[in-house]
Amino acid sequence: MSVRAKKHLGQHFLTDENIAKKIADTLTETGYNNVLEIGPGMGVLTKYLLEKKPKVTVLELDSESVSYLQDTFPVEHIKLDTSSDNFQIIEGDFLKQNLQQLFNGEPIAIIGNFPYNISSQIVFKAIENRDLVPEFSGMFQKEVAQRIAEKKGSKAYGIISVIAQAFYDVEYLFTVPPTVFNPPPKVDSGVMRMIRKENYTLPVDEKLFIRVVKTAFNQRRKMLRSSLKSMNLSDNLKQDPIFAMRPEQLSVQEFIELTDKIASHGDRNNERTS
Repeated sequence: MSVRAKKHLGQHFLTDENIAKKIADTLTETGYNNVLEIGPGMGVLTKYLLEKKPKVTVLELDSESVSYLQDTFPVEHIKLDTSSDNFQIIEGDFLKQNLQQLFNGEPIAIIGNFPYNISSQIVFKAIENRDLVPEFSGMFQKEVAQRIAEKKGSKAYGIISVIAQAFYDVEYLFTVPPTVFNPPPKVDSGVMRMIRKENYTLPVDEKLFIRVVKTAFNQRRKMLRSSLKSMNLSDNLKQDPIFAMRPEQLSVQEFIELTDKIASHGDRNNERTS
């Protein structure tokens, strides 16, 4: 049995065993006993995760892939421990899962060859569940992986860069060509890893921080005094030199400082999030 790649699900099955192992090896295996793989397809990455001996849960939306993983995968990989104690298959949409309930509050690493069309949403959901997710690793469209890891001063640096790097140390690891997929995508892929910071709480209101970042980058060509005017900044506050900068010029730390200035000196209504 094999699985047909479905365009509407953004499926591109990885066929290169060396790259699959290389992606699995991006996990440090530190601080968790559970690994959650999103979109396993026919299990090319899954088998290398199972070799590492953590508890592996795979989450798959495609019912045909689920049937393959339940019936064919254990037979093809008879030497792997695919018992229910070690290997769990869940049919469903990652974006709709309650991870706290699914893993009983235990820490997990998230990994996968992520569908391009929802890859950013997957990252944001992982960040929202950062108390549970000390590590996140996977393959994206190359430009998306680079954007998440990008530093200030680049046109690629944006909302997802700042929010991810506020809570995680992010590293772009390697590029994967289209030729190792079936069917091949039209663009290169890239693998990146996020390791949660030792201190992953912010010294400012986190909801306000995210609101400031999103509002600033929604008009990224403008200076902050213009792009953030909806936050009712006082005339005195707008004289601060930071408001003459554009969002891509600010580091994560400077966005934290900006949020603190707005919370301390801006309109009190700013503490309400939209």
